[in-house]
Amino acid sequence: MNNKIANLTQAVQLNEQDLLASIDRQKLPGHIAIIMDGNGRWALKRGLPRSLGHLAGMESLKDIVNICCDLKIKVLTVYGFSTENWKRPQQEINYLMNLTVEYLNKEINELCEKGVKVNSIGILKELPQSVQDIIANSVERSCNNSGLIFNLALNYGGRVEITDAVRAIAAAVEMGCLKASQVDIQTITDHLYTAGQPDPDLLIRTAGDCRISNFLLWQLAYSEIWFTNVLWPDFRRQHLLSALVDYQRRERRFGGLQK
Repeated sequence: MNNKIANLTQAVQLNEQDLLASIDRQKLPGHIAIIMDGNGRWALKRGLPRSLGHLAGMESLKDIVNICCDLKIKVLTVYGFSTENWKRPQQEINYLMNLTVEYLNKEINELCEKGVKVNSIGILKELPQSVQDIIANSVERSCNNSGLIFNLALNYGGRVEITDAVRAIAAAVEMGCLKASQVDIQTITDHLYTAGQPDPDLLIRTAGDCRISNFLLWQLAYSEIWFTNVLWPDFRRQHLLSALVDYQRRERRFGGLQK
Protein backbone atom coordinates (compact mmCIF):
# COMPACT_ATOMS: atom_id res chain seq x y z
CA MET A 1 0.00 0.00 0.00
CA ASN A 2 2.84 2.40 0.87
CA ASN A 3 4.43 1.78 -2.54
CA LYS A 4 1.15 2.57 -4.27
CA ILE A 5 0.83 5.83 -2.36
CA ALA A 6 4.45 6.72 -3.14
CA ASN A 7 3.92 6.01 -6.84
CA LEU A 8 0.77 8.14 -6.89
CA THR A 9 2.55 10.98 -5.14
CA GLN A 10 5.44 10.77 -7.59
CA ALA A 11 3.03 10.85 -10.53
CA VAL A 12 1.41 14.02 -9.16
CA GLN A 13 4.84 15.58 -8.62
CA LEU A 14 5.92 14.75 -12.17
CA ASN A 15 2.71 16.22 -13.50
CA GLU A 16 3.35 19.38 -11.51
CA GLN A 17 6.89 19.61 -12.84
CA ASP A 18 5.65 19.17 -16.42
CA LEU A 19 3.12 21.94 -15.90
CA LEU A 20 5.73 24.24 -14.39
CA ALA A 21 7.98 23.60 -17.37
CA SER A 22 5.12 24.60 -19.69
CA ILE A 23 4.58 27.98 -18.06
CA ASP A 24 6.12 31.19 -19.36
CA ARG A 25 7.09 33.08 -16.20
CA GLN A 26 7.01 36.33 -18.18
CA LYS A 27 3.32 35.93 -19.09
CA LEU A 28 1.76 35.08 -15.75
CA PRO A 29 -1.44 36.88 -14.71
CA GLY A 30 -0.82 39.77 -12.38
CA HIS A 31 -4.07 39.19 -10.50
CA ILE A 32 -5.85 35.87 -9.96
CA ALA A 33 -9.37 35.76 -8.50
CA ILE A 34 -10.93 32.54 -7.22
CA ILE A 35 -14.50 31.55 -6.36
CA MET A 36 -13.85 28.72 -3.90
CA ASP A 37 -16.95 26.60 -4.48
CA GLY A 38 -17.87 23.03 -3.56
CA ASN A 39 -16.94 22.67 0.11
CA GLY A 40 -20.38 21.50 1.15
CA ARG A 41 -20.72 19.10 -1.77
CA TRP A 42 -17.28 17.66 -1.02
CA ALA A 43 -18.36 16.86 2.53
CA LEU A 44 -21.79 15.49 1.61
CA LYS A 45 -20.24 13.12 -0.95
CA ARG A 46 -18.25 11.64 1.92
CA GLY A 47 -21.14 11.52 4.40
CA LEU A 48 -19.56 14.30 6.47
CA PRO A 49 -20.99 17.52 7.93
CA ARG A 50 -20.72 20.53 5.62
CA SER A 51 -18.46 22.20 8.18
CA LEU A 52 -15.73 19.64 7.51
CA GLY A 53 -15.84 20.58 3.85
CA HIS A 54 -15.07 24.18 4.77
CA LEU A 55 -12.25 22.98 7.03
CA ALA A 56 -10.79 20.88 4.21
CA GLY A 57 -11.03 23.90 1.93
CA MET A 58 -8.60 25.77 4.19
CA GLU A 59 -5.86 23.32 3.18
CA SER A 60 -6.50 24.15 -0.47
CA LEU A 61 -6.31 27.86 0.30
CA LYS A 62 -2.93 27.41 2.04
CA ASP A 63 -1.63 25.46 -0.96
CA ILE A 64 -2.80 28.06 -3.48
CA VAL A 65 -1.40 30.99 -1.50
CA ASN A 66 1.96 29.17 -1.40
CA ILE A 67 2.11 28.52 -5.14
CA CYS A 68 1.10 32.12 -5.86
CA CYS A 69 4.00 33.25 -3.67
CA ASP A 70 6.35 30.85 -5.44
CA LEU A 71 5.28 32.19 -8.85
CA LYS A 72 5.44 35.80 -7.61
CA ILE A 73 1.82 36.53 -8.52
CA LYS A 74 1.06 40.12 -7.53
CA VAL A 75 -2.55 39.80 -6.33
CA LEU A 76 -4.76 36.90 -5.24
CA THR A 77 -8.42 37.55 -4.38
CA VAL A 78 -10.55 34.77 -2.90
CA TYR A 79 -14.30 34.83 -2.37
CA GLY A 80 -14.64 33.83 1.27
CA PHE A 81 -18.15 34.97 2.23
CA SER A 82 -20.65 36.83 0.08
CA THR A 83 -23.38 39.29 1.06
CA GLU A 84 -25.81 36.56 0.01
CA ASN A 85 -24.26 33.91 2.26
CA TRP A 86 -26.14 35.33 5.26
CA LYS A 87 -29.09 33.29 3.94
CA ARG A 88 -27.35 30.09 5.06
CA PRO A 89 -28.13 28.33 8.38
CA GLN A 90 -26.82 30.30 11.36
CA GLN A 91 -24.78 27.33 12.55
CA GLU A 92 -22.87 27.23 9.25
CA ILE A 93 -22.36 31.01 9.28
CA ASN A 94 -20.95 30.83 12.80
CA TYR A 95 -18.59 28.03 11.76
CA LEU A 96 -17.34 30.00 8.75
CA MET A 97 -16.68 33.06 10.90
CA ASN A 98 -14.81 31.03 13.49
CA LEU A 99 -12.85 29.31 10.73
CA THR A 100 -11.76 32.70 9.37
CA VAL A 101 -10.44 33.64 12.80
CA GLU A 102 -8.70 30.28 13.17
CA TYR A 103 -7.12 30.48 9.71
CA LEU A 104 -5.65 33.94 10.19
CA ASN A 105 -4.48 33.16 13.73
CA LYS A 106 -2.63 30.07 12.51
CA GLU A 107 -1.31 31.42 9.21
CA ILE A 108 -0.43 35.08 9.78
CA ASN A 109 3.14 34.33 10.92
CA GLU A 110 3.88 32.22 7.85
CA LEU A 111 2.11 34.69 5.57
CA CYS A 112 4.33 37.48 6.89
CA GLU A 113 7.43 35.31 6.48
CA LYS A 114 6.51 34.89 2.81
CA GLY A 115 6.00 38.65 2.42
CA VAL A 116 2.24 38.37 1.92
CA LYS A 117 0.22 41.55 2.43
CA VAL A 118 -3.23 40.69 3.81
CA ASN A 119 -6.12 42.86 2.67
CA SER A 120 -9.87 42.57 3.11
CA ILE A 121 -12.63 43.70 0.78
CA GLY A 122 -16.28 43.82 1.78
CA ILE A 123 -18.46 45.33 4.51
CA LEU A 124 -16.39 44.51 7.56
CA LYS A 125 -18.54 46.37 10.09
CA GLU A 126 -21.29 43.76 9.67
CA LEU A 127 -19.00 40.87 10.57
CA PRO A 128 -18.61 39.54 14.14
CA GLN A 129 -16.20 41.56 16.26
CA SER A 130 -13.79 38.63 16.51
CA VAL A 131 -13.50 38.54 12.72
CA GLN A 132 -13.06 42.31 12.51
CA ASP A 133 -10.32 42.16 15.14
CA ILE A 134 -8.32 39.36 13.49
CA ILE A 135 -8.57 41.03 10.10
CA ALA A 136 -7.40 44.36 11.53
CA ASN A 137 -4.51 42.59 13.26
CA SER A 138 -3.53 40.67 10.11
CA VAL A 139 -3.70 43.78 7.94
CA GLU A 140 -1.62 45.78 10.41
CA ARG A 141 1.03 43.08 10.85
CA SER A 142 1.46 42.60 7.10
CA CYS A 143 1.00 46.18 5.89
CA ASN A 144 4.69 46.70 5.12
CA ASN A 145 5.09 43.43 3.21
CA SER A 146 5.87 43.77 -0.48
CA GLY A 147 4.96 40.34 -1.82
CA LEU A 148 1.61 38.86 -2.79
CA ILE A 149 -1.41 41.05 -2.02
CA PHE A 150 -3.93 38.60 -0.56
CA ASN A 151 -7.48 39.96 -0.76
CA LEU A 152 -10.01 38.18 1.43
CA ALA A 153 -13.50 38.98 0.12
CA LEU A 154 -15.64 38.75 3.26
CA ASN A 155 -19.25 39.94 3.36
CA TYR A 156 -18.53 41.04 -0.18
CA GLY A 157 -20.94 41.66 -3.06
CA GLY A 158 -20.13 43.22 -6.41
CA ARG A 159 -23.35 45.22 -6.59
CA VAL A 160 -22.85 46.59 -3.09
CA GLU A 161 -19.28 47.56 -3.98
CA ILE A 162 -20.41 49.50 -7.05
CA THR A 163 -23.25 51.11 -5.06
CA ASP A 164 -20.78 52.25 -2.40
CA ALA A 165 -18.54 53.69 -5.12
CA VAL A 166 -21.44 55.59 -6.70
CA ARG A 167 -22.49 57.00 -3.33
CA ALA A 168 -18.95 58.19 -2.60
CA ILE A 169 -18.69 59.84 -6.01
CA ALA A 170 -22.14 61.45 -5.63
CA ALA A 171 -21.12 62.82 -2.24
CA ALA A 172 -17.97 64.33 -3.78
CA VAL A 173 -20.10 65.97 -6.48
CA GLU A 174 -22.53 67.34 -3.86
CA MET A 175 -19.63 68.84 -1.90
CA GLY A 176 -18.27 70.50 -5.02
CA CYS A 177 -15.06 68.46 -4.95
CA LEU A 178 -15.89 66.88 -8.30
CA LYS A 179 -17.96 67.78 -11.34
CA ALA A 180 -20.39 65.24 -12.76
CA SER A 181 -18.77 65.73 -16.16
CA GLN A 182 -15.45 64.61 -14.68
CA VAL A 183 -16.75 61.19 -13.62
CA ASP A 184 -15.26 58.54 -15.89
CA ILE A 185 -14.21 54.89 -15.76
CA GLN A 186 -11.09 55.68 -13.76
CA THR A 187 -13.13 57.66 -11.21
CA ILE A 188 -15.29 54.63 -10.51
CA THR A 189 -12.28 52.30 -10.45
CA ASP A 190 -10.60 54.54 -7.88
CA HIS A 191 -13.61 54.25 -5.55
CA LEU A 192 -13.83 50.45 -5.56
CA TYR A 193 -12.57 48.26 -2.71
CA THR A 194 -9.70 47.19 -4.99
CA ALA A 195 -8.55 50.74 -5.78
CA GLY A 196 -4.89 50.80 -6.76
CA GLN A 197 -4.82 47.13 -7.73
CA PRO A 198 -4.84 45.69 -11.26
CA ASP A 199 -8.05 44.03 -12.45
CA PRO A 200 -8.03 40.21 -12.36
CA ASP A 201 -6.44 38.70 -15.45
CA LEU A 202 -7.81 35.27 -14.56
CA LEU A 203 -10.93 34.15 -12.69
CA ILE A 204 -11.09 30.54 -11.51
CA ARG A 205 -14.31 28.93 -10.29
CA THR A 206 -14.32 25.42 -8.89
CA ALA A 207 -17.09 22.81 -8.54
CA GLY A 208 -18.63 23.03 -11.99
CA ASP A 209 -20.95 26.04 -11.77
CA CYS A 210 -20.48 28.50 -14.64
CA ARG A 211 -21.39 31.88 -13.17
CA ILE A 212 -19.61 34.71 -11.36
CA SER A 213 -22.09 35.05 -8.46
CA ASN A 214 -21.88 38.80 -7.85
CA PHE A 215 -18.07 38.69 -7.57
CA LEU A 216 -15.91 41.61 -8.76
CA LEU A 217 -18.53 42.66 -11.33
CA TRP A 218 -16.69 45.78 -12.45
CA GLN A 219 -13.19 44.32 -12.29
CA LEU A 220 -13.94 41.17 -14.32
CA ALA A 221 -14.84 43.09 -17.49
CA TYR A 222 -12.01 41.52 -19.52
CA SER A 223 -10.83 38.70 -17.27
CA GLU A 224 -10.20 35.25 -18.68
CA ILE A 225 -12.48 32.73 -16.95
CA TRP A 226 -11.51 29.15 -16.15
CA PHE A 227 -14.17 26.77 -14.85
CA THR A 228 -13.37 23.36 -13.39
CA ASN A 229 -15.47 20.54 -11.96
CA VAL A 230 -12.90 19.97 -9.20
CA LEU A 231 -14.41 20.72 -5.79
CA TRP A 232 -12.51 23.33 -3.83
CA PRO A 233 -11.16 20.99 -1.09
CA ASP A 234 -9.57 18.88 -3.87
CA PHE A 235 -8.09 21.90 -5.69
CA ARG A 236 -4.31 21.96 -5.42
CA ARG A 237 -1.18 23.42 -7.00
CA GLN A 238 -1.39 21.28 -10.13
CA HIS A 239 -4.93 22.51 -10.80
CA LEU A 240 -3.85 26.13 -10.57
CA LEU A 241 -0.91 25.38 -12.84
CA SER A 242 -3.30 23.77 -15.35
CA ALA A 243 -5.38 26.94 -15.30
CA LEU A 244 -2.26 29.02 -15.94
CA VAL A 245 -1.19 26.83 -18.87
CA ASP A 246 -4.64 27.25 -20.42
CA TYR A 247 -4.59 31.00 -19.69
CA GLN A 248 -1.31 31.41 -21.55
CA ARG A 249 -2.72 29.67 -24.61
CA ARG A 250 -5.43 32.28 -24.98
CA GLU A 251 -5.13 35.51 -26.92
CA ARG A 252 -6.39 38.52 -25.01
CA ARG A 253 -7.63 41.12 -27.46
CA PHE A 254 -9.61 43.44 -25.11
CA GLY A 255 -12.11 44.16 -27.89
CA GLY A 256 -9.47 44.65 -30.56
CA LEU A 257 -8.41 42.44 -33.46
CA GLN A 258 -6.03 39.51 -33.44
CA LYS A 259 -2.44 40.60 -33.75
